[in-house]
Amino acid sequence: MLIQIQLVHAEPGRRVVLASVMGDQGCLAMALGEGDTAEAAEDRARQRLQQERAPGPMRQPKPEPQPELALKPEPETEAETKAETASEPPMDPEDWSAELANLELQLRRLGWSREQESTYLLRAFGHGSRARLTRYSDLVSYLRALEGFSPGDDPASCPVPLRRVDLLSQCDQLLNSLSWDASRGRQLLASRFGRCSRQQLSDAQLLEFNMLLEGELLGGALSSTA
Repeated sequence: MLIQIQLVHAEPGRRVVLASVMGDQGCLAMALGEGDTAEAAEDRARQRLQQERAPGPMRQPKPEPQPELALKPEPETEAETKAETASEPPMDPEDWSAELANLELQLRRLGWSREQESTYLLRAFGHGSRARLTRYSDLVSYLRALEGFSPGDDPASCPVPLRRVDLLSQCDQLLNSLSWDASRGRQLLASRFGRCSRQQLSDAQLLEFNMLLEGELLGGALSSTA
């Protein structure tokens, strides 16, 4: 097994790191850690990862969750149905030429060579080729990250973008571990974000939601051992 460390959020005085355990079957477990430095955040993520994988009554296997169904209330009117549909992300466009052209402009602005771009892609997406960005969401995340960098920034240390697919996968695992019913998940979304579906959250909000779920899970684990 291999532990992968990914810096998913960075701002002055706050870093968030995602630690993932990778095996032959793919990602086995993930945990987030927050700290005032990347090192402190990584230590926290590794600690949570060990707690997630530790044996005990809180870690018994549970049925596969259906998180999207669990977090979405059933619409009662046609208007509510339309509102819920409107909140879902649009289909991926067939033409990515505008985004790819913008990527080239951003790379020229930063002054990054192909080797430097490959370094960043390897850290952010696990491969060093832009041609292997097969998800539109990954392409957009990459573009937004580049837009936030300044010329001279080092691709070996620049923050990597949030990857929604990883955040959703971790959210699935946390909901499964908590065994929350539909109403409890909706209550947390509504009280903290004023939303009824994960799809209505931004990437940053989804990251925060996952950290709230981790807090609930760790709080329950501490209570069970008290």
